[in-house]
Amino acid sequence: MQDIEVEIRQLANKYSLKLTEQLQLRKLEMENDDLSHFLIYQVLGISDNEGLLIDQYQNKGRFLYKYAGSFLESATKLCFKYAFNDSGSLKIPNTLGNRPKTFEIDCLCGTNAIEIKWRDATTDGDHITKEHTRIQVIKNAGFIPVRIMFYYPNRQQAMKIQQALKTLYLGIGGYYYCCDEAWEYIELQTNINLKEILEKIAKEKSDE
Repeated sequence: MQDIEVEIRQLANKYSLKLTEQLQLRKLEMENDDLSHFLIYQVLGISDNEGLLIDQYQNKGRFLYKYAGSFLESATKLCFKYAFNDSGSLKIPNTLGNRPKTFEIDCLCGTNAIEIKWRDATTDGDHITKEHTRIQVIKNAGFIPVRIMFYYPNRQQAMKIQQALKTLYLGIGGYYYCCDEAWEYIELQTNINLKEILEKIAKEKSDE
C-alpha cells in the first residue's frame, strides 16, 4: 500500500506544479488584456476592481476544474493499475454512428468499462443522448458500463441530468456509483482507500 501512496503523492505534486504554472502564465497574459468590456460591467453595477477579480477567478476556475478532474481520473486509474496490472484505457469503434468514430473507455478492468468523472455538472440535455449511445456501444462490445462520479452537482438541472444517466446505466445492465459509493467501489475493487490517501495529502498541504 505504501507504493501506491507514494505514486499518488508524486501524481499530486505533478498536477499541482502544472496548475501553478498555468495560473502564473495566464496571469501574465491577462495583464495585457483588452478591458473595454468593463463598460458593460459598470452598466450592470460592477466596479472595475470587482470586474478584474471576477475575470481572474473565472480563468483560475477553468484551469482548476480541468486539473482537478484530470488528477482524480489519473489517481483512480493508478489504483486499478496497482490491483489489476492489465487494466487501462481503451478506444472502441462507434458501431451505432459516424460521430464520434470511437469511444474511449477510461479504465477497462476485466469486463468492467469504467467511466471516471470527478464532478459532472453538465446541464446539456443532449448529453443524455450521447451517453446512451456510448454505453450501448460499450455493451454491444461485450463490456459492462460502469460510471463512478466522486462529487454530485449542486444545481437542480444538473442533478436531473445525473438522475437520467443513472437510469440509463441501470436500465442497460450497468452500474452507477456516486459520492461515497464511488470511493467505496474503488476500495472494494482494489483494496485501496483512495479517499483516505487524498485526505492525508490535503491535510499535510494545509498544514504547510
